Amino acid sequence: MEAANRRLFRPPLAEPKEHGNPQRRNNDHQHPSKNKKSIPPEQTSAENFYYVKQMQSRTPMVIVLHDGETIEGTIEWYDRGSLKIHRDNGPNLLLFKPSIKYMYKAEG
Repeated sequence: MEAANRRLFRPPLAEPKEHGNPQRRNNDHQHPSKNKKSIPPEQTSAENFYYVKQMQSRTPMVIVLHDGETIEGTIEWYDRGSLKIHRDNGPNLLLFKPSIKYMYKAEG
């Protein structure tokens, strides 16, 4: 005797079981996106917007690295993993974003 192919059926945990109006259950299945929250975007572009704004206005920035070193200059360009900093009092630098602890606008 061979074992019959059985399919295990489990209702999703997010859907509450309803014993009431079957018409309501049918409507819920027709429009499942109404009940679910949308997934937030992975990239909000806030970081890109900030860099572009500082580059266009040539804002003097202070960049603090994880080891405590501070670097002053303006952001010349950026990409996914690095920033190029233009400095008047030294050579230009290419900083990798993971090495940056934080940055802020330099005082006047």
